[in-house]
Amino acid sequence: MHTMALPPQPWPTGDVEQLEPLVARVLAPNASPFTYTGTQTYLVGTTDLAVIDAGPADDRHLAALIRAIAGREVTAIMCTHTHRDHSPAAAPLAEATGAPVVGCAPLVIETDQPRLDAAFDRSYAPDRVLEDGEAMAGRGWTLRAVHTPGHTSNHLCFALEESGALFTGDHVMGWSTSVVVPPDGDMGDYLSSLSALQERQDRVYYPAHGGPVEKPRQLVRGMIGHRRARERQIEKLLREEARAIEALVPVMYKGVDERLWPAASMSVYAHLLDMERRGTVARLGDVWTTS
Repeated sequence: MHTMALPPQPWPTGDVEQLEPLVARVLAPNASPFTYTGTQTYLVGTTDLAVIDAGPADDRHLAALIRAIAGREVTAIMCTHTHRDHSPAAAPLAEATGAPVVGCAPLVIETDQPRLDAAFDRSYAPDRVLEDGEAMAGRGWTLRAVHTPGHTSNHLCFALEESGALFTGDHVMGWSTSVVVPPDGDMGDYLSSLSALQERQDRVYYPAHGGPVEKPRQLVRGMIGHRRARERQIEKLLREEARAIEALVPVMYKGVDERLWPAASMSVYAHLLDMERRGTVARLGDVWTTS
């Protein structure tokens, strides 16, 4: 895994930061190894607003959002995906503002694997699910859904057509590679979604965690290259000898904080499943080998 160290405190938790004329953000108080300094909720618009990724169910964050909205009309509360650090605040915010919840489809995956990122939000019940290419609009803003499965199968990004910004949720972040956790996370889908973003002309990315990405296509190109390099590394190690995932991770992630190894194991597993589907690796029980 590629991650950056947390920036020094204080962080602007709860403050309204204006990033550009149509975009402000409010940072939630849920910093962790998987959320960086916390989930960033974005407010799009001036007189009426879209709220993107309302964030975790935290009374302090909800109060900060209501302060930031400052009595303005909320046209839509939009969710990129349904992990618990992204969508649970949507329902109480909808109750407070009367706005509909729109965006990604509901999704709950049960797995006996240990959770390496936030669990799915069981309470998420959107008023409207946006298909790829569908848009929500307000006074002076248009947000168009871009289907980007991979991190989760229901993940959406939202393109702000008036400014060339793309709200990327957890699909692309500058501070870390995205966690891809089977069975719902899919490495093949993730790489296809990255390639689709590479074809776009977005000016800047606003991820749900970490700072704006000012050179988006360059970052995406690097991320695709990073994943392909991991794949080649797996193939090389398996050509040397058949191995279980537990034997691959210490070699592949030497020097990485061992607390991140469980997440790395899931990422390796996601790669192996994708490679198995394409016929380059095979498995016997827990042991993997080249085909």
